[in-house]
Amino acid sequence: MEKFELHILGCGSALPTTRHFATSQVINLRDKLFMIDCGEAAQLQFRKAQLKFSRLNHIFISHLHGDHCFGLLGLISTFSLLGRTAELHIHSPKGLEAILSPMLKFFCYNLSYKVVFHEFNTKKTTLIYEDRSLTVSTIPLQHRIPCCGFLFSEKLGLRHILRDMIDFYEVPIYEINKIKNGFDYLTPDGVLIPNSRLTMPADPIRKYAYCSDTIFNPEITEQLSEVNLLFHEATFAQSELARARETFHSTAEQAASIAKEANAKQLIIGHFSARYENEEQLLSEASTIFPNTIVAKEGLCIKI
Repeated sequence: MEKFELHILGCGSALPTTRHFATSQVINLRDKLFMIDCGEAAQLQFRKAQLKFSRLNHIFISHLHGDHCFGLLGLISTFSLLGRTAELHIHSPKGLEAILSPMLKFFCYNLSYKVVFHEFNTKKTTLIYEDRSLTVSTIPLQHRIPCCGFLFSEKLGLRHILRDMIDFYEVPIYEINKIKNGFDYLTPDGVLIPNSRLTMPADPIRKYAYCSDTIFNPEITEQLSEVNLLFHEATFAQSELARARETFHSTAEQAASIAKEANAKQLIIGHFSARYENEEQLLSEASTIFPNTIVAKEGLCIKI
């Protein structure tokens, strides 16, 4: 199967700690990189993950709290110092361009490339990016300010040819692409060879869902149905449920309930409060409800 990986650059919440960096992730799909949120030190973590800056062209910002976007200015500046010429596209709720533009004019007044801002509506699900192999849609969340998660959905690929059958029927090379796209093959003698005899089905579609800061919201489970991997914030343990509600965050138990209801294949929890010395309590609470749960940590790479 083609490469589809999630890199965790940071999984802490707003208050800095020595254990966790602020929120940031990178999706690597077939060596095209997509950043999700860009907290402080995201570019440093990007380097540590040995990812290539030149392959990052799209950044998706879930909401305009500092721990999810304070790293943007430094990253944009670094790109210019490296002589970048390709456009950088930043997708976010309304307001980021107005906030960031004055700082770019002051600190990055001689950028070597163009930064393009794309605003999206946080109240409804919207397709905000599409290419030949991927779509990215927003997941409306409920936080103290407008906020969205993101659903990365791989497109159905080409069928896999059966080399022995291709050789047996002496199929010309110029016919291979049509056959991969599902067409039957007509031999020079006029015999129609069905595609099912020449190919195997394409790899199943894979999906990754990122649910950033949000109060417990079961309404999103329909959109998350059957995802291969779900990241859901788990800022607090269940003993801090009142605090979670007050700050519009979720507990680990609630994150697991979302994963279970959505029938996700795997859950990864993150955005941990600084009050926890380790995440064992959070993992235990989530795993009780959804056993296939793992804890986010800096440097973690998960193959989807």
